[in-house]
Amino acid sequence: MDEKPGDVLTIEELSAYLKIPRSTLYKLVREGRIPSQKVGRHWRFRKEAIDRWLDETRAEEPKPEGEK
Repeated sequence: MDEKPGDVLTIEELSAYLKIPRSTLYKLVREGRIPSQKVGRHWRFRKEAIDRWLDETRAEEPKPEGEK
């Protein structure tokens, strides 16, 4: 594996990376809307999967009226 230790994020690290509260992340995890993996009692997130999820989520959002 070519992964670096920083390629897997904790909930606290992901909260800082996305600049959103941990409570919002827990909600996204519960709803199955964000790629995650539970390890024991802790949630872990692959940075690569999160970046891909961000790109896909942005592409799915409707554009404001008048934009093409």
